[in-house]
Amino acid sequence: MSGSELEDALARLDRARGPADLFGGDEAEAVRRYRRLARLVHPDAGGGRTEEAFARLTSLWRAYNRGDETLITTRRHAYRLEGDPIGGDLVLLYAARPEPGRGVLLKMPRDPADGDLLEREAVALRQLQKDGDARFLPYVPRLVESFRHRDGATGTRRQVNVVAALDGFHSLAAVGRAFPDGVDPRDAAWMWRRLLAGLGFAHRAGVLHGAVLPDHVMIHPEEHGLVLVDWCYSVPGCFAHADPSGRVPAMVDRYADWYPPEVPGRQAASPATDIFMAARCMTELMGDKVPKAMRSFARGCMPPAPNRRPADAWRLLAEFDELLERLYGPRRFRPFHMPATR
Repeated sequence: MSGSELEDALARLDRARGPADLFGGDEAEAVRRYRRLARLVHPDAGGGRTEEAFARLTSLWRAYNRGDETLITTRRHAYRLEGDPIGGDLVLLYAARPEPGRGVLLKMPRDPADGDLLEREAVALRQLQKDGDARFLPYVPRLVESFRHRDGATGTRRQVNVVAALDGFHSLAAVGRAFPDGVDPRDAAWMWRRLLAGLGFAHRAGVLHGAVLPDHVMIHPEEHGLVLVDWCYSVPGCFAHADPSGRVPAMVDRYADWYPPEVPGRQAASPATDIFMAARCMTELMGDKVPKAMRSFARGCMPPAPNRRPADAWRLLAEFDELLERLYGPRRFRPFHMPATR
């Protein structure tokens, strides 16, 4: 940034008698003008001497968008919220589209006091991006940004995470509802394989998911894709300075009986915690269709004592592949389709 650019931005702010003088009448152009000015006069960029100008810019921008609660603007993006929010366990999910950019989801906690869980998710996703094997990043959501948002009507501040939208995915819970008699084990096999790969990737990067539940495992039927979402309950290794307990910070109440004993017991979690829950997800998905050998494999993942369970997801995946070959022969692609919803 040159000194002349900053001086020009400050002069334009001084001359503006109202929001329209600064931002004009075109909505897209207004967003561009705001973002450029915000970059120029933000106190972090101006060494603190532009605080007054930034406050005036913010005030003018709020006035420009008065009554428009569907637009949220940050230093990096402007998000236009689309449609009604979707209810999650702790958060409301808003579909949005940055200008320009691909679709995203804005996650806002229902209770502002749960903002620490959103921060935990952001920490985990950044650690996975930084320390994880890049080949497996498609197994986790892409964090676009994380910021604090002040509700214009109430003044309430909430932590917000923005993640890339997942097109064509269905939760494992939805898959289970679509197949009430149980998913064919040959279809469940690729889901379980990918779930173990996703966990192996995360654990190698030093992050435990902490809530491997049917609502948090997303499946792409046609592409055999899997994304593990909602890292609000995670235990990222780099978070130890803030919480050295190693415990899963909260539980999803309606799945209370899905957790291994160390979670409700407020003991430290481990990779074995995620492996236990993954086995529970997959056996529930198949119902009575689980082959005896596969059920025995799952049982070996679920002893109450964590030290009696496998703790290396990659090694477990190799064992699972051997089991699948014994059951079904050499691996080959098997199309999977979700039934059409009425």
